[in-house]
Order: sequence, then C-alpha cells, then structure tokens
Amino acid sequence: MKIESDFLPEKQCIVIDIGTKYTKFGFATEHSPRCIIPTCCEIDGTSIPDIYKCKDEQTLMLALTNFIHMLFYKYALVAPKDKKVIIVESLLSPTIFKEILAKVLFITYEVTSLCFVPSHCASLFTLGISTGLVLDVGYKEVILIPVCEGVPILRLWQAMPLAGQAVENQIKTRIDIGQLSDESIDSIAEDIKARCCFVTTLKRSKILATGQSVEPKTSDVEYHINGERSITISGDIRETVHDVLFEENIDEMSITTMILETIINSNVDIRLKLAENIVLIGGTVMAKGFMSRLKEELVEKLKCSKYNNLKITKFKFHVAPAYENYIAWLGGSIFGSTNNLNIVSQTRENYINENYVPDWPTTFTRQKTE
Repeated sequence: MKIESDFLPEKQCIVIDIGTKYTKFGFATEHSPRCIIPTCCEIDGTSIPDIYKCKDEQTLMLALTNFIHMLFYKYALVAPKDKKVIIVESLLSPTIFKEILAKVLFITYEVTSLCFVPSHCASLFTLGISTGLVLDVGYKEVILIPVCEGVPILRLWQAMPLAGQAVENQIKTRIDIGQLSDESIDSIAEDIKARCCFVTTLKRSKILATGQSVEPKTSDVEYHINGERSITISGDIRETVHDVLFEENIDEMSITTMILETIINSNVDIRLKLAENIVLIGGTVMAKGFMSRLKEELVEKLKCSKYNNLKITKFKFHVAPAYENYIAWLGGSIFGSTNNLNIVSQTRENYINENYVPDWPTTFTRQKTE
C-alpha cells in the first residue's frame, strides 16, 4: 500500500494564491486547495497580520521567508526545494512584493521554476472562456478588470477600497461586541458576517434606509461569544450591513457604476460580450444574495440617461465551478497542468544569471494569443 508521499513526485507543481486576508495553497491538477490559511506570520515573536503592509524591504523579506517556511513545512508538509511553483497574483500586487517573493523562493528555498499568473485571467480558465468582466471583491478592495481573448484590457481596470473589511466595520460600529482585543473583535465581526448576515434586495434596502418597517421581518439571532455570553443581532443589521458595498462615494462610484463605466468605455463590439460574461470572484461575493442584488443594481442604474447609449438590457453572470474565494487558485491549478507552464515559467538558473523577474503582461498573455 502506497502512502501519500509516494505520489508527491507526480505533483511537483505547487500553486499559491497569497491574498490580503487568506492564502490558498495546493497542487496543480487538484480541484481545491490543500489549505486556506490567514496571510500572517511572526518575526521575532511579533505578529505581522498583513504581509503586504511591511514598511521596508528587509521586514518584507523576513516576513515572506517565515511565511513560506510555515506554508510548506507546517501545512503542506513538503520541502520546496526543486519544486515548480505558480503564484496567482493580483494586478495591484506591488512590484517590490513580487521581486522579493521571487528572491525568497529562488534563493532561500531553491525552487526549480516560478510562474506568476494574473488572477483575473486564471479565473476565466475555470469557465473555459477567454473574454469576460472579472469582478474581484476581496477583503480590502474591489478590483474590476475586463479581459478580451485572454488579454487584460489594462487601460480599463478599476479599483476601489470598499470590500469585506468595510462590511466588518459596519458590524463593529452597529453591534456592541464588548470589551475585547482588536484581534478578537476583528475575528468575531468576520464570523458574524459569514454566519449571520446576507445581502438584501434593492427594494427592501430602499425601504429600510428610510427607517420604515418591512414585511416579512428578518428575525433576530443570538450570537454566542466564547461560550460566555451572547449578543443579539437584529434582523435589520443582518440584511443591511452589505449595503455599504453598493453605496456611491463622493465621486459617484460604486461597484455598480464601476461595471457600467468599464463597459461604456470599452470598444463597441465587445460591450455586449462583457455584459453577458461577468465573473465574480473573492470571498465577499459569497455572501448570500450578492449576485442577485448586483443584477438589480445594474438594471436600475441603466435607467440613468448617462447609460442610455449602452443598448444593453440584461446582464449575465457565470456560475463558478468552485467556491468564489478560490476560483483564481483553481485557474492556477488548471494552468499548471498545461504545456504552457514550462514555456512561461522562469527557471532558477535564469533568475540567478539575470536577477530579473519578467512581468506577466509580456509573457503570459502572449502565450494565450499565439
């Protein structure tokens, strides 16, 4: 009888998606990550809750070194040496983060090759399409990127610092959680968001915003904290904390207008295709009712004179083959099983000789179009 380690040589390609809040880790060709863990580590006993916020290169180097060590040796239980690695990265990932991550993997852990795959293109792999509008609603920001025939249209990308963290801030503001440490309060707010809250309809949201009651009423629930006490979460709070995601800021921008502005600024011949190929990714879009509410918001916004020229009457959303929080990782897993991996990957020898990390728009997208 063979044990798991006997099969590891067949799974040399490792796929890592380092998100702002959580990191997904697993092997190429598998349908789900082996583990999903918080993107945090310790440096000399000091907790680093957000690796992306490291202030200088030395701290970032130590943080990534410790984090990668924990990822491989504590959770994956495999040595990174001589492994092929795919990093699923965001368009907004800082260049310095990418360069230091490559240095840590190539020099410290001696991986044999490394490939950076853009998360928005990877997400389309899971659906077998090459053109779509990818909306990534993560923890700290929402990023919208249109992709046409496998090539991201970079001039039309948009981002806004309004995502899961904003919902949790609403919960912390409107619910008296009590006297706890900041870390505990953050954890409880995240748990309440996932377990108790949902996205209400546009009609109910408008009524609740005026302070009126609406039928049927959403029931209150009791949330228990550490098995010691409980707090009551009202029905109004449960169904309205996500409304912050659809509110327009002072520049009249919201998730809804981001989508419409991107479509109206794109070429006329792909507008309809983008509107009918919207892909939602990120943990925040997993909230019950999110897709339905976004559809309502888009149709409602089309009534504005500003968008009359769009000639679009409906929007279509793809149903992902996996949970939205790891769709991009799954795309990286699929890409890791293709022949293109060896073509676009950078080897350790090339990195040592050139000391350069190629940018994905000139490597990955070219292979998609050839």
